[in-house]
Amino acid sequence: MRTVIKQTELPFMATAKSRSFSPLEKLKKAANLTPSKKEVTLSNGDVFEFWTTPLTMAEREQAQKGTKDDANAFALRLFVSKALQEDGRRMFQAGQIDELKHDVSAENMDRLMLALLPSQEEEDDLDPKE
Repeated sequence: MRTVIKQTELPFMATAKSRSFSPLEKLKKAANLTPSKKEVTLSNGDVFEFWTTPLTMAEREQAQKGTKDDANAFALRLFVSKALQEDGRRMFQAGQIDELKHDVSAENMDRLMLALLPSQEEEDDLDPKE
């Protein structure tokens, strides 16, 4: 006797009732690239606000170009490219990197650049052990 299985009964097949996403669609949906507000207290007590989106691999590659494994240069280029105003416009242009290096204290630049890193809460969401 021959058993016939309908194609819609296979558990790995997507049906009209439960459309499954491709792996790429799942990853893109999980990316959540919406801007979030960052607040950094500067050494004089003022609060500097900016918005930023999560880092993509393409943005990281772009910031690494020409830095010759210089972590400070990389972090500064990344900050300049990722710091946004509330309306989504960039706060700084690449031509302002030298001014930021020479006219802003290293302490404040370190605080600003570190603000780009995921918060502990965001890192906990990414913990593969859970």
